[in-house]
Amino acid sequence: MNSPAKYRFAFFCLLYSVYCLLVFSCGSPESESEKKFFRYNESGEITSLDPASAKRTENIWAVNQMFNGLVQLDDNLQVAPCIAKRWEISDSGKVYTFHIRTDVYFHDHSLFPEGKGRKVVAQDFVLSLFRLMDMDEEQSAKYLFSNVARDDRSDNLGFIAPDDSTFVIYLSEPFPPFLNILTMQYCSVIPNEIVQHYGPDFRTNPVGTGPFMYKAWEEGVRLVLVKNENYFERASVPAESGKDGENKLPYLDGVTINFIKDKQNAFIDFEKGDADMLSGADMVNIDLIIDKEGKLKSEYEGKFKMQTGSYLKTDYLGFLVDVDSAIVKKSPLRIKEVRQAIGYAIDREKIVKHLRNSIGSAAIQGFVPKGMPSFDPSLEGFTYDPEKSRALLSKAGFPGGKGMDEITLNITEQYMDLSQFIEHELEEIGIPVKIYLNRPIVQIELIANAKVNFFRKSWVADYADAENFFACFYSNNFSPKGPNYTHFWNKEFDKLFEQSLQEPNDTKRFELYKQMDKILIAEAPMVPLFYDQVFRLVSNNISEFSLNPMNLLNLKKVKKK
Repeated sequence: MNSPAKYRFAFFCLLYSVYCLLVFSCGSPESESEKKFFRYNESGEITSLDPASAKRTENIWAVNQMFNGLVQLDDNLQVAPCIAKRWEISDSGKVYTFHIRTDVYFHDHSLFPEGKGRKVVAQDFVLSLFRLMDMDEEQSAKYLFSNVARDDRSDNLGFIAPDDSTFVIYLSEPFPPFLNILTMQYCSVIPNEIVQHYGPDFRTNPVGTGPFMYKAWEEGVRLVLVKNENYFERASVPAESGKDGENKLPYLDGVTINFIKDKQNAFIDFEKGDADMLSGADMVNIDLIIDKEGKLKSEYEGKFKMQTGSYLKTDYLGFLVDVDSAIVKKSPLRIKEVRQAIGYAIDREKIVKHLRNSIGSAAIQGFVPKGMPSFDPSLEGFTYDPEKSRALLSKAGFPGGKGMDEITLNITEQYMDLSQFIEHELEEIGIPVKIYLNRPIVQIELIANAKVNFFRKSWVADYADAENFFACFYSNNFSPKGPNYTHFWNKEFDKLFEQSLQEPNDTKRFELYKQMDKILIAEAPMVPLFYDQVFRLVSNNISEFSLNPMNLLNLKKVKKK
């Protein structure tokens, strides 16, 4: 650590210590050791605490502790009430009317009268959601709200608040997954007057309605949140307890997030009891902790808990297939059979067992991951079949790989082991491969701007509907405007996708999804590798810590001994 950084860290630690001393001692009989702070490490970078920037998991997790929206997902991926206590959808599927709770308040802040958080009203949602649509830099949010009807009914906003407890959204076309979109952290309610005061600095001065409130943040060092004593949600008391009523949330006194990038150092902190959770199979050295069957090694049994479960995330190899692109025209990857050959050349079972210690499952059904309500286990995707790969190469005009130019797989360092395995598998059937390492931010920019034609990527669900995955291949969503990074265009796929947007019946819509997945397998703009799993190491003194397939961090019901 260089000298200035060392002094900044020391100064922050001093401030944090003083804060803890004041909060935990003044006016309270409890000592610091008796306070229950949930501590976790974030090896990535939190770039903003503004919900409008909740694109990355790191940001989303932090935002989710401080903000609420109209609706939320429960652990079974069902849309549940939040600030909206109930809602109606018109017969046309184009008008959503929400009835707002009257007991929700923003966090206390000096900019509010007398420093007390004011009540949330429907107009706050009008301003919060319109802000998303009006922010040029927030392309992801704008894309999600492209179906909002900005017409005379709402003064061209798309939203109205007839009174303080009623909020209405107008859509231009019916869109069955729309409620799921509203569960995203983007759609959190914010106090407009405070956003106007801080401007861009709202990212470091967040004020929401959530179970925890912002207290302090030294970027890259530590983020501290404290309990919101005025939080509106309650937890039902279990019947077996013999007690009536509800419990006030949250149970924890706060949340502390540290930013240790080194895997081994983060695990040492966790072992020492300085952290309550480590998350992500890629964020720990799994070979040291679990065996090839995905079980905790004997030396760690009883020391902490391991949680695993479905995760709506697919890791894949992507191909730029835009026939107008110069890098596509001169690449053998322009040929569908070559891409298919790559799909059948990779042993996904080995990837999951030997490189991921059985965390996840082989992606042999298609692009939509396990855990998604529409996932179809009967779908036949890419399986390991080297002979079929060789036959496809011959059909493409490259028997045994003869005459085929070398292809370059663009990756980041985190996936070097996986990429080297893929390189070996492809070379076994005659496909010459070169691995090219990019810094993460460079990799993102290259893919978004169609500058590479072979890359490793993953897609994590923004909401719990497979439409979110198929949108990655809809021709109107070419990157950088949208998430179609392969620039795939297929007339039949587009027709099915547009039809699915109009279909309210889940069974019929899921059948359309299956047909789209079949087209993706046949045309191979991507090759799925594995469906990920949520993976957590959790301290034994933590309870009521549930998993969900969105891998959303929910701490409001967590208890700590």
